[in-house]
Amino acid sequence: MPRPGTARSRPGSPAPGTEFDRQVRNLVERDWPTAAGLTPDQFTALVAPLRDLAVDTADGTWAPDTDRVPFLLVVTREVAPVEHTMARTTLRGRAEPGFVDRSFEPGALERFVAVEETGLPDPRAYLLFDVERGEEFCGVVPNDALDTIAARGRTPLTIEEGVALITHFPEVLVKNKCFSLGGSRSGDRRVPAIWISRHAPKLGWCWEGNPHTWLGMASAGSRRAVAER
Repeated sequence: MPRPGTARSRPGSPAPGTEFDRQVRNLVERDWPTAAGLTPDQFTALVAPLRDLAVDTADGTWAPDTDRVPFLLVVTREVAPVEHTMARTTLRGRAEPGFVDRSFEPGALERFVAVEETGLPDPRAYLLFDVERGEEFCGVVPNDALDTIAARGRTPLTIEEGVALITHFPEVLVKNKCFSLGGSRSGDRRVPAIWISRHAPKLGWCWEGNPHTWLGMASAGSRRAVAER
């Protein structure tokens, strides 16, 4: 029997290449090209080189669980601003758009950048593998959760990766199983997080020393990009 959070084979699960195509279509349908100042064709061309990487690297059939996703297509804020991409997220079965909380003072969101340890493989677009929303860390002090994740050889998600997760898989974000994004920091004690407010996803932050029973710490196994762009 597979451990909780691992992929399980499911009849009719699409292949990784098919899932990659779905994620690209999802971003186009949610109007990410407009947010990026690109045409749909230009946006698709930007991420298209990653398709072979998804096919070659993803294990077996595409079989995500609610708490684990084999891979995600991530497009960074260098292409599309976070304020715009958050506004294109929704909860599963809801229409209210996601938003950035007002607790981010003017200019603050721009200071929340990927920490050096994440080793982003490309500044514009890449694939994130073996993604977990980290519900086991609900009620755990964020700093302690980050120490555990590092000890496992995993990496915390950045803001853009968290947005990608709920964009492609809105069902991952549910009450009492929301998540922090410790891969993006601003040099202070704040840790960004995504949770539910006003029936929509909200990007906010919590203090690194304060545990929350409803807030875990999302993590991933690795990031990869094509060698040449």
